[in-house]
This record gives sequence, C-alpha cells and structure tokens, in this order.
Amino acid sequence: MSRPVRLLSVGALTLDTILRLDTLPMHQGKFIASDAAQMASGMATSAACAAQRLGAEVSLWASAGDDAVADQLIAGIEAEGVDCGFVRRVNGARSALAAILVDAHGERIIVPFYDPKAQADPEKLPADLSGFDAVLVDVRWPGAAALALTAARAMGRPAILDADTAPLEVLEQLLPLATHIVASEPAARIVCGQALDPETACADLASRTDAFVAVTGGAQGSWWYDHSAGGVRHVAAPRIKAVDTLAAGDVFHGAFAVGLAEAMPPEQALRFASAAAALKCQRFGGRLGAPDRAETLAMMAAHWPADLEA
Repeated sequence: MSRPVRLLSVGALTLDTILRLDTLPMHQGKFIASDAAQMASGMATSAACAAQRLGAEVSLWASAGDDAVADQLIAGIEAEGVDCGFVRRVNGARSALAAILVDAHGERIIVPFYDPKAQADPEKLPADLSGFDAVLVDVRWPGAAALALTAARAMGRPAILDADTAPLEVLEQLLPLATHIVASEPAARIVCGQALDPETACADLASRTDAFVAVTGGAQGSWWYDHSAGGVRHVAAPRIKAVDTLAAGDVFHGAFAVGLAEAMPPEQALRFASAAAALKCQRFGGRLGAPDRAETLAMMAAHWPADLEA
C-alpha cells in the first residue's frame, strides 16, 4: 500500500510489573528476582505497540481510571507512537494492574486486577471507524469489543477477535461478531471441549461460524481452517530458544492484524505473525521485546522464503 495501514486495537490497558526468577514458586515465601521491568501493557495495548513497530498507524481504545497510573500508562503508549486519543478515563475508577513472574524457560504466572468500574460497557463507539483498515479486539472489555466488531464487520473491514481465556459467555458473545477469530488453545478448549487437541478444536470452532478461524499453540505453531479445501492446515512456528513468552500472543495478534490490513493471504499473515512472536520470545520484558518490520521480514525470509518472493 502507498500509505501505512490504520488499525484500531480495543481492550486491555494495564500497568505490568514483570519479575524474572530462575523457577516459578511452588510454595509461599520470599523470592529474589534476577531482572525486572515495568510498563504499560495488556493484550490490546501490547498488540497495538507491536503493530505500530511493524509499520501500521495504530489507535488504542481502552478504559482506565482517573488516577496517576493512567497518566503513566498513556504516556508510555504514546511514546511508542500509538494514538491514545480514544482512551477513556473513568472518574473514581482504578486503572488495571498486573503482577507477572517469568522463569528461566520463558514460562510465566500472570495475576491481573481490573476494576469493574473502569471496565463498564461504553455507550457508543469513540468515533466513526471507517478510517481504519482493520479492527482488533481482545476479550477483556467485552462491551467495547462487541461494538467495534459489529461496526467493522458492517463496513466490510476485518473484525479480528483475539479469543483468549475468558468466561464462556464472553466468548459466545463475541465469536459471532468477528470476521476473523484467532483463539489461544485454552480459549478454544473452553468453547469446544477440554479434551480436544488444537487441530480438532480448530475444525470444531470453524464448524460453528462463517469466520476465518485459527488456533495458536505456542511453540507448536498455529492451525487454521481452509474453507476452500475443507480442512485444517498447520503453520509451524520458527524454532527458537524462548527467554520470555509474555506478550507473545499479543504480538502475534497485532502482526496478524497488520497482515490482514495489508491484504496478505491468511497463511502469509499467520507466518508474519509467527515470525514476530518468535522474535519477541527471545527477549525479556513482555511487549518491549516486540520486533520491528525489518527483523520480522528477515525471520520470514529465513523460514518461508517463498512468502517474500510472492
């Protein structure tokens, strides 16, 4: 495209405190971290920052309190170049917080707090969405997600749902509204059955909707349903040594949204997302490890050279 694509990201905005340990605690006590980071994050926010680094122009629609934490969050995201003009400030509410422990293998424990007052449903969209090439939502602010998905779909834009762990009723509310669903393995199992493997869950989920469906499985890659072939296809993830998997899924979704907005074929968009997520996993610090476009294209060239020749 002659101009950068415009993306709206809708959902979580949190202040993350990330502490690195050799192993995750198995009992109560005090544990000394070997590294630490603190930043504005959250699913939609991390995806927005990743998409911005990949060359999109991104706006964030999120909800925060009227506290000093919100001032810090907005300043941090604006420093990444993301437009925060749509971020809602709720009087008397507290902004979201998350404490995160990451071990030497990149695995983590996440404990978030969301003030229900800040997460109350919005009455309307923050603006006309016709200027955006794609809309990406997470499951943390369902009322806003529903409005944004509905509007994007009505305008013929990609309406992308980052379907992650959430109550079944939230997933069932949002799934029918999306044109593109990229579900984590745990979310797919909440909807389709706990015993299902990702490939079977992908087929099951695709049978319930006319949307594009993919299920992500971390280092195992992603599975997507090819309606033209009538079956599930697999995209292998680049093999890397993970340092920190925190925000890898958010980076994946942000990159996938950029790919769709740029009219990449779905499988190429999934590879673009897989490359970006793999690069992020090699760096400590959650979303701060999101790669730029040149790095991501280089990773794609190394693993799927035909994509760059197309």
